[in-house]
Amino acid sequence: MENIYILAIESSCDDTSAAVMCGDVVLSNVTASQAVHEQYGGVVPELASRAHEQNIVPVVDAALKRAGIAKEQLSAIAFTRGPGLMGSLLVGVSFAKGLAASLGIPMVEVNHLQGHIMAHFIKEEGAEHHSPEFPFLCLMVSGGNSQIVKVNSYKDMEIIGQTIDDAAGEAMDKCAKVMGLGYPGGPIIDRLAREGNPKAYTFSKPHIPGYDYSFSGLKTSFLYTLRKLVAEEENYVENHKEDLAASFEATVVDILMGKLYKASKALGIKRIALSGGVSANTALRQAFHDYAKRYGWEIFIPKFGFTTDNAAMIGIVGYYKFLDNDFCAMDQPAFSRTVL
Repeated sequence: MENIYILAIESSCDDTSAAVMCGDVVLSNVTASQAVHEQYGGVVPELASRAHEQNIVPVVDAALKRAGIAKEQLSAIAFTRGPGLMGSLLVGVSFAKGLAASLGIPMVEVNHLQGHIMAHFIKEEGAEHHSPEFPFLCLMVSGGNSQIVKVNSYKDMEIIGQTIDDAAGEAMDKCAKVMGLGYPGGPIIDRLAREGNPKAYTFSKPHIPGYDYSFSGLKTSFLYTLRKLVAEEENYVENHKEDLAASFEATVVDILMGKLYKASKALGIKRIALSGGVSANTALRQAFHDYAKRYGWEIFIPKFGFTTDNAAMIGIVGYYKFLDNDFCAMDQPAFSRTVL
């Protein structure tokens, strides 16, 4: 059987990414980020879609060149259909449709969240690879999502717990903004927390039944604590930002891991994976290792390059769907919200 080459396109938020897969092996994974949003403290949808329009052609061209593949060799084009920002998605979806039509090859639609979870199955040439067996539990944490997913197969995923309000990454970004730390806040919180005391402050934790999450109460507790401390000392945040960051981060990680442990114990599943942009967080990764030692978990943590939005994760799902002849029609629209 000749090689199956999949061009994958990801444009759900503010990263324009293209990857080329040969089967389940990634040959290239190129991403252009958008610095324009930093001054606004968050992603501006209109600016994001305009930047995607500028980036998509050079990013796809770079991905093909790095892979050493001509577009005529492609077997199919996989693309993120949703969820995400509608304007951003439309750029990637429209480009994928146009290129697929011009080459006369099929298209494969991919759910963005499914891509994050399946990032564990991406292989790299010459690199050791270790992917989870089905079924496994996956903690999917990003700026927009916090979910516990029971993964029975690449196309059979069941959300057993999710946030009822804010996502963990969103909470980190907003608290960093309140502290005046800049955007994106997650990496800044992570860096400061490494130098702080995680037990310096106590913030309220939600009491949500089942496996669902809530971070709005924690955010409010953090804000009220900050207001009280700043009223007593004007430069309090600047003088104690490391301890504040460490304590807030520790609370978020504790909330995430508590529900994940509860689900693992109830379902009897000890294969536990981590995915999504927040999976790059140092404390969360360490917590996975700690729980693995304590409870005998077999853990799976993606490489940093596959944690944030990237096209390789879209490509691996695209490859599996290609093998199943699971293609989509040209009239399939992008969608902004969905579940797995």
